[in-house]
Amino acid sequence: MMQDNEKEELMHDLDKETLFLVSQTFKALSDPTRLRILHMLSKGEHSVNDIAEKLNLLQSTVSHQLRFLKNLRLVKTRREGTTIFYSHDDEHVMDVLEQTIEHCQHT
Repeated sequence: MMQDNEKEELMHDLDKETLFLVSQTFKALSDPTRLRILHMLSKGEHSVNDIAEKLNLLQSTVSHQLRFLKNLRLVKTRREGTTIFYSHDDEHVMDVLEQTIEHCQHT
């Protein structure tokens, strides 16, 4: 088990930018709508319209949330004609998400 002084040293080793990005990633994962979108994208790529329809959300809501996730590099895009498809962009974060879901569903 890690001692308090070891924990303090670890926190001091993180620069401000890293701390900010970690907190923003957890912020992204703390929103139920973004969690639903990321969970859907963990199963494959989807367009904004597809996500909105399957999750019963407004297209503007989905677009706003995807923009937030893309700025954190949690999702990426691929264009096919006039349609943009979204997919997850960070396997590490998706692993954390899936493990957390499994943890919460474990009885």
